[in-house]
Amino acid sequence: MVLALTVCGSVVALVVVGLFVFGLRRRLIQRSGGTFDCSLRWDAPQPGDSGGKGWAYGVARYNGDRVEWFRVFSYAPRPRRVLERSEIEVAGRRAPEGEEELALLSDAVILACLHRGRRLELAMSDDALTGFLAWLEAAPPGQRVNVA
Repeated sequence: MVLALTVCGSVVALVVVGLFVFGLRRRLIQRSGGTFDCSLRWDAPQPGDSGGKGWAYGVARYNGDRVEWFRVFSYAPRPRRVLERSEIEVAGRRAPEGEEELALLSDAVILACLHRGRRLELAMSDDALTGFLAWLEAAPPGQRVNVA
């Protein structure tokens, strides 16, 4: 009986510590400001292909001329993807379709982009999208900006 209680207590303690570390990591990412909730689909399918697969929920953070994207359900202290402002080309914007409506947050708008020739999609709120597009257009003089 004592062994069972010890094992159960240890499992509960590990779960609590794991959840605390998730929250602490997110707080550390957001500490410097300029963050927004952003789902990402790397190597996105071509326009017209349906399906909600491949989306990962995350937090994006502005850092100078880069956007750093962190997975929410990860313990990694470093960003999973880094997008340079000068390498982002916006190909279009659309609303979630079909299964995507279940995979993304309810108010999400999908922004189709190219980053160094690789197709990706970012899903974020309208407010975050406005800020993201303003950040893209605010590139220093002499940098190319490709916003459709």
